[in-house]
Amino acid sequence: MKLVSTPRIEFLRTLAAEILHNYGRGRTIIAVDGSEIDGSEKAGRVGFADDLAAVFRESEHPTFRASLRNFQHSRAEQQRLGGDRVDVSERLYRVGYDYSALRRVLVEPFRLGGSTGFVTEEFDPDRDAWIQPTWQTAPADAILIVDGAYSNRPELHGLWLFSVLLESEPGSDSDRQYLADVRPRDLVSAVVDNTNATLPRRVLTDRC
Repeated sequence: MKLVSTPRIEFLRTLAAEILHNYGRGRTIIAVDGSEIDGSEKAGRVGFADDLAAVFRESEHPTFRASLRNFQHSRAEQQRLGGDRVDVSERLYRVGYDYSALRRVLVEPFRLGGSTGFVTEEFDPDRDAWIQPTWQTAPADAILIVDGAYSNRPELHGLWLFSVLLESEPGSDSDRQYLADVRPRDLVSAVVDNTNATLPRRVLTDRC
């Protein structure tokens, strides 16, 4: 379906064309990193990833979506692993995610290709409950877009062929800690100023 042309969609079309030029064959996993804007998912990371997926689908390129928030540990497990960390955002940053499950049911089977099935969500953090798995398959050439906070930390960065960092004001002390610890700006393929979500802007860095 043809999307309505707006400055945001045109920006995303240019970004998608760059990705397809470099990674258009085979299975490609893209990460969208960054804080949400004023807590609004559609204005921030989730909305950017959703709209980028829509642009790929507009060009009839098979595209799948996932979010790191659906690979969190349960609240009880976070409390167990977090020990005396009482700050919720710090606990989420340090021990909140089940990266083993992310690799096992999504990243590794998606990379394998063929008829291997993969799962794009495992846990609902709002209900603090497991999600009944829905196994999917994809054609040989397919894209998976994963949005998530802290998605360029060392244990994750190597999973992505292309990664985007949306720059905005850090929303929490844990966001600031992540920026200081990991320096994702120096790692990603593209840095985007998404302060005005209707008019995203590419930020040139030494790396990208």
